[in-house]
Amino acid sequence: MFSGIRAVLFDLDGTLIDSAPDLGGAADAMRTLRGLPSLPLDRYRPMAGAGARGMLGVAFGITPDHADFAALREEFFQGYERRMTSSTAVFEGVPQLVAEIVGRGLNWGVVTNKSMRFTGPLTQAMPLFATAGAIVGGDSTPFSKPHPEPLLEAARRLELAPADCLYVGDDERDMAAGRAAGMPTVAATYGYLGGTPDIDHWQPDARISSPLELLLLLK
Repeated sequence: MFSGIRAVLFDLDGTLIDSAPDLGGAADAMRTLRGLPSLPLDRYRPMAGAGARGMLGVAFGITPDHADFAALREEFFQGYERRMTSSTAVFEGVPQLVAEIVGRGLNWGVVTNKSMRFTGPLTQAMPLFATAGAIVGGDSTPFSKPHPEPLLEAARRLELAPADCLYVGDDERDMAAGRAAGMPTVAATYGYLGGTPDIDHWQPDARISSPLELLLLLK
């Protein structure tokens, strides 16, 4: 149970929204364009939180140090941009969670490593985010998670001390960023998790297996 919390900050992909169908679909379309067989969504889903790096790793088995990575990444970005709201949906329970947070007089916001090229249009297209007090993307500051600066920027925008904010995410870097920012952290174990995680190693202050469980942790 957390007390004294005045705002809840969330990661985006895998925590508030299920964007894996569109992320995976964009990468899989690149495979089929090249005559490769389609892969099932279940192959892409665990790595959806890693964005282009995760999707291209699944689709083509390449890493960012590969000579073709930059070109493939931009191709992926363009493909994702064309479809990023086609099949993306808010996780079950998230609208009720956000409504209850607002109803309790708390602020809320988003801190994601997704660049504002995608985060801006995506959040503007989804009614859920109309009440968000801060939306910080991966390029909103000079750093991205696990660096604490994006979380600190969100706290500044909300005019709150970091310790007044709770951070919820589905990746180890989310917990690391929260700790470094001086915020209590909650691991969303219903999210993508990055493959085969050891959540105990992440050292979250708490964990939830569904969005609405978060309400039980907020006094």
